[in-house]
Amino acid sequence: MTETRVRVADAAVLRGVGILSTVGLGSCVAIALYDPEAAVGGLAHIMLPSETMSKDRCNRAKFPSSAVPLLLERMRGLGARDERIRARIVGGASMFTSLLPAGGLQMGERNLLATRTALARAQIPIIAEEVGGEHGRSVYLHVGDGRLEVRSMMRGNVVL
Repeated sequence: MTETRVRVADAAVLRGVGILSTVGLGSCVAIALYDPEAAVGGLAHIMLPSETMSKDRCNRAKFPSSAVPLLLERMRGLGARDERIRARIVGGASMFTSLLPAGGLQMGERNLLATRTALARAQIPIIAEEVGGEHGRSVYLHVGDGRLEVRSMMRGNVVL
């Protein structure tokens, strides 16, 4: 089975078979979108909550507000329909809490908030989450059946 690796600030879509994966999620968030009827999946590994936090704003996969529309455009091109697409989100950990000042939102929390806002704006419901904590995760979206496998050294494996 073909595995397509989605790197940091990257996005990919597949139809029919294959696995979309991303590894090493810390404060970043993986946005997994899936249309079960068309068997079309999309995965983005967003890095920052807002374009204002980056000098390079050209990469649409870097931020939730542009990554969600990017995934939807690509998925539509493979036959997906917005009203059937559902989201699952993974990541948003607070990896280095001891190094940061007290108070305020950690980067992981900011990424999660921006991701939820972008999905709500696109009217894509979130049906499952594996978020927060202080541990890293890797994600594997099985496009054939829509399974989202989350692997973590700290918490083991879970399927969303």
